[in-house]
Amino acid sequence: MGFRLVSPRGVTYPNRPQLIFIARFPPAVSPPPAVANRPPHPKHTRMLFGKKTKGFCVDFGDQAVLVARLSQEEPPLVVEELREFAPTDTEGLQAYLKTAEGRGATGYAHARCALYPPRRLVRRQTLDLKRVKDPAYFAEVVSQQFRVEAEKYTTLILNPADGTEFDTAKGTQKEALFCGMPAEEIITWQDKLLELGLYPERLELGTVATLGALVHYQNFKQSKSPVLLLEMGSDATQSFIVGADGVEVSRPIASGIADMIPVVQKELGLKDEESAKKLFYSNTFDFTSMGNALVRKLLKELQSSIGFYEVQTGQSVGSVLCTQLPPTLGWLAGTLAGAVGVSPCKLDLAPWVQSLGITFAAGVQPAAPDERWIGLFGLMAAHHHVPAAAEKA
Repeated sequence: MGFRLVSPRGVTYPNRPQLIFIARFPPAVSPPPAVANRPPHPKHTRMLFGKKTKGFCVDFGDQAVLVARLSQEEPPLVVEELREFAPTDTEGLQAYLKTAEGRGATGYAHARCALYPPRRLVRRQTLDLKRVKDPAYFAEVVSQQFRVEAEKYTTLILNPADGTEFDTAKGTQKEALFCGMPAEEIITWQDKLLELGLYPERLELGTVATLGALVHYQNFKQSKSPVLLLEMGSDATQSFIVGADGVEVSRPIASGIADMIPVVQKELGLKDEESAKKLFYSNTFDFTSMGNALVRKLLKELQSSIGFYEVQTGQSVGSVLCTQLPPTLGWLAGTLAGAVGVSPCKLDLAPWVQSLGITFAAGVQPAAPDERWIGLFGLMAAHHHVPAAAEKA
């Protein structure tokens, strides 16, 4: 079985489905325990939104918001339109959604939405099998190993090999993938999405959709070479080593794109960091010559993770994949790959997407590079559409 692109329902709040991985709003929504005194949002009723006619997928990345308008919710489906918006272009996204074909009767676009909250939790962890049936054990892992307040997080535990929900009753699976985000942020995002004109049929961590998609892709291509996946945000980088057998390593690194701005300022003698930031994102200057200096802090941490993985497994990372970079900073993927001593990962998504029952309308194609779109396609794919190669894995 391949990694599940759509995770199952997890631990539920009273009268409410798990919202991170599958968010299907019930007729009345009860708030999570962390905000128990908050009254139900009057908009959160299915009757208000009416019957949907088509599907949308929206990937809210750090550097871009990617939108797909679909012929229907589940594959086989046709991607009828692809759009891209800057994360700050709220008005542009709202204007598009108000006029987009395929909205529900009340004007809301019913969508699967992927989020990348800064405090998201996607961590592989080795478990103590003697304690997996202890009700308090997993909360201890979240609090002590990941340094977050377990009671304030909505968390689901998956198998890192295939993405199925972790079965605590069996107690035989030593490795687990902890996925979650702050419960309060779920409520905040619900309200934000509704204000944008989106009715979230499902709300997911984009990282989980990307990991599932990448494992599926590796199986489809019958690739045995592990990939170093990097989600570079402003202040931090989520790093993973992913192979056809699943998520093998996960590590958050407290270094992101913002750490490169002072280096640009120093190297070019600019007067302030704001000027350096504008130049860095402008695509009007070739920064490749100072690439090694820009990634030095991040590279040190990556080399540590890669070295440990290679010693433990005897396998070598074959390529580097950066999925959250804006087009103007796409060159960073090559710089990081070169510094690590491997090649940038180049994806050819079209055959894989087609194998999932997804086709494109005439004239519709994702803008290059393909690597930026894998999370969006992972979001729209359905688990039962698994590539033949993955089924044999």
